[in-house]
Amino acid sequence: MPKTIGEARVRTEFNPSANSDVDQIKQKAAELINLLDALPLSAENPSESSRLKALAMTSIETGAMWGVKAATL
Repeated sequence: MPKTIGEARVRTEFNPSANSDVDQIKQKAAELINLLDALPLSAENPSESSRLKALAMTSIETGAMWGVKAATL
């Protein structure tokens, strides 16, 4: 089964420490990214809508990275 965009971006399958907190952080981040990806673009301003979705996804990816770091410190 192909990965969702969220799963690919936060690399949900990569957890060499087998830390359950890491799994949970990555799974929830992937869910949020997938939710954003499914949002329709604004009919009035699709480029701005796309930009905002991309910014939100990037912020979620960054938050997941820091969360994983905190969980594995």
